[in-house]
Amino acid sequence: MIIEPALKWAGNPDILIAVKVFGIRATIQLVDLQFFGIVRLTFKPLLPTFPCFSKIAISIMEKPHVDFGLKLFGGDLMAIPVLYGFVQDLIKEEIAKLYLWPKIFELVLLDESEVSTKKPVGIVEVKVLYARNLRKADIMGKSDPYIKISLGEKGFSKKTQVKKNTLNPDWNETHTLVVQDPSIQVLEFHAYDWEKISSHDKLGMATFSLASLEPDVPEHLTLNLRKNMDDNGSVNQKSWGQLVVEVTYKPFKQDLPVQNETETVAPEGTPQAGGLLVITVHGAHGLEGKHHTNPYAKVVYRGEEYKTKPLKKNRNPRWPDGKFEICCDNPPLNEMVRIEIMTKSSGFGMHLKESLGYKDIMLADVVENRRINEEYRLNNSKNGKVHIELQWLPTAAAKPQ
Repeated sequence: MIIEPALKWAGNPDILIAVKVFGIRATIQLVDLQFFGIVRLTFKPLLPTFPCFSKIAISIMEKPHVDFGLKLFGGDLMAIPVLYGFVQDLIKEEIAKLYLWPKIFELVLLDESEVSTKKPVGIVEVKVLYARNLRKADIMGKSDPYIKISLGEKGFSKKTQVKKNTLNPDWNETHTLVVQDPSIQVLEFHAYDWEKISSHDKLGMATFSLASLEPDVPEHLTLNLRKNMDDNGSVNQKSWGQLVVEVTYKPFKQDLPVQNETETVAPEGTPQAGGLLVITVHGAHGLEGKHHTNPYAKVVYRGEEYKTKPLKKNRNPRWPDGKFEICCDNPPLNEMVRIEIMTKSSGFGMHLKESLGYKDIMLADVVENRRINEEYRLNNSKNGKVHIELQWLPTAAAKPQ
């Protein structure tokens, strides 16, 4: 549920602020505080019991109006014109950096343990085609652009390759992201100029709401890049270039309404559609390290590694971060995943890392049965066992096996 009220608040609080400038201490009084702005409130996930949702995601839709007075030694510092304008602009910029849509502040009402984790319902396939008329960020030469794609989640994103010395790059790269709620999630595209030493310069951003997508129907988009999402900012009236992408939302089979029982079987040789491989390493027990036992789980699949955080001095670990979601173009019928339990020294010297055992699992059974939840004996371990859960969530276009 989403609402966008116009928020107006004014009051005369009595707030004292202690400041120290050049070694001089002073006390400033904050008075006559006013705030005007449009706020987006997203209540999620919805629950059948009071308070009917577990979180409130808060964003501002434009730079807000913030006004207040600062009294020092009986005088109002904000009466100084130059200082007033500087402070106003500074506050608006800082608030925009933190809370301007699509950035959010989450107010948690219920503990995560009290609410079941929202399961993925599909994947979004993003084909980054090309960009045109990007900004020139380098004094010498043009730009070295790349695109960062995300659904707003902190720490999880995909990146394209860096294209050297061009303002009109072509990528033709396809990336996939896991979708949990297409009705509220927003695709974010951030263009950057790659730098070898210094921080990467921003070349613009664009957003696109998943709510407007039809399942399994590719949407060809030309997105105008902007500095930020402030509709009233004068800098956003300037062209920062265009980004052309193709976006397809693919819901998982289990989330579709039940169809007629007589389902047409695809002819032999029809390419299989993809899906999501979910690997959860719940825990292990009976681990024995020769030099130390600070275990972490390492998942190796298709040459990529996924790791949990190590748990210190624990022979029977339970990893809270042991769930990994991997998008696949095709069902992994003839593939294998390796789960290896490692230990990492907390100090320096020899024997920094050591294997405590591993297990190789063929994925054909996972694709056929959709879910396997078992405890396996670790190879190269005397008594070690590991608890692993594997799930295969095919997209709606997947053909029956």
